[in-house]
Amino acid sequence: MGVIPTLVKLLGIHCHNAALTEMCLVAFGNLAELESSKEQFASTNIAEELVKLFKKQIEHDKREMIFEVLAPLAENDAIKLQLVEAGLAEGLLEIVQQKVGSDKEDDIAELKTASDLMVLLLLGDESMQKLFEGGKGSVFQRVLSWIPSNNHQLQLAGALAIANFARNDGNCIHMVDNGIVEKLMDLLDRHVEDGNVTVQHAALSALRNLAIPVVNKAKMLSAGVTETVLKFLKSEMPPVQFKLLGTLRMLIDAQAEAAEQLGKNAKLVERLVEWCEAKDHAGVMGESNRLLSALIRHSKSKDVIKTIVQTGGIKHLVTMATSEHVIMQNEALVALALIAALELGSAEKDLESAKLVQILHRLLADERSAPEIKYNSMVLICALMGSESLYKEVQDLAFLDVVSKLRSHENKSVAQQASLTEQRLTVES
Repeated sequence: MGVIPTLVKLLGIHCHNAALTEMCLVAFGNLAELESSKEQFASTNIAEELVKLFKKQIEHDKREMIFEVLAPLAENDAIKLQLVEAGLAEGLLEIVQQKVGSDKEDDIAELKTASDLMVLLLLGDESMQKLFEGGKGSVFQRVLSWIPSNNHQLQLAGALAIANFARNDGNCIHMVDNGIVEKLMDLLDRHVEDGNVTVQHAALSALRNLAIPVVNKAKMLSAGVTETVLKFLKSEMPPVQFKLLGTLRMLIDAQAEAAEQLGKNAKLVERLVEWCEAKDHAGVMGESNRLLSALIRHSKSKDVIKTIVQTGGIKHLVTMATSEHVIMQNEALVALALIAALELGSAEKDLESAKLVQILHRLLADERSAPEIKYNSMVLICALMGSESLYKEVQDLAFLDVVSKLRSHENKSVAQQASLTEQRLTVES
């Protein structure tokens, strides 16, 4: 019925009338929770009016009321941008500056609300880019100064803000070139022993995002990021484990030397094998499997494979080939093909007891298997023929029938690989 625009107008006209302003804020607080109303708010000048009100408000309770309206509204991307354009970020920074160092309960609460809201504004792509201003933005610069602070809430908000700024390659490259990695590493170092889990998680998230652009990987590796991240291997907190694994996986992507170094680190590989069994934490389990496979795929190193064989990692890669995610299945099959090509002798027993050949038969016979899964399964079958015991299993399972059917597959690569595999199977038999 158009109540929202009417109330926003009222607020603008009567902003000096404290009682009316308060009533409007209560009403906005109740209305702002609905998705549909957020869209309607976005077409009014609510952002401007609230920011104006916010900046001249000195009483804690009144500011609290405005925060309660801002938080739900700021979940909408269009309103985020309007709030940034109206200067909310600068207002929030002011509050942080005033309240930091105070131990009054109200001040601590306000510091938290203001810094949380700042992070929320950065979740929108446009509002985030506007505040980044090519890395020159004063808001971006001031948020950076939160990271070395001694206040846990500000360290957390600062690291989360960096993770949000690091959502596109250009920003990531700029930040790495300007020393953000060292700041985050220092922050993590302060939280190694009995550290703050939320700060650890946020700082690792930021490092993981920064490691996505190819040009950043080598720079971050030479800055010693892996050494810092590995200090958290003993963490028992799944969110920290998950981000730690993701950060390492991003860092070694196509970085053969780093992948080899990490892959020969028995302590790390033992921990990965342990986490591959973390049934209660699917995320940690999936990421450990993916990192195990990545260590082999990017290093192509016999030593790495031997380390993984010795720590009992092979069976997890075989299980990973049956994952419901095609990407993970494929990563597992490529890693297993490298194992079969480079170190079949030492991995033979583990591949046998993990029932790899039966699994490959299933993947090839299943019509729902993706073309790349069929292709890589056949490459792997050919590689396994170098082992007597595994080859005997291949013969017993009548692979020829399954493979010859795939010769007429609509995918050219699959059809070609099927012909090659059929020839190999016929010649060998």
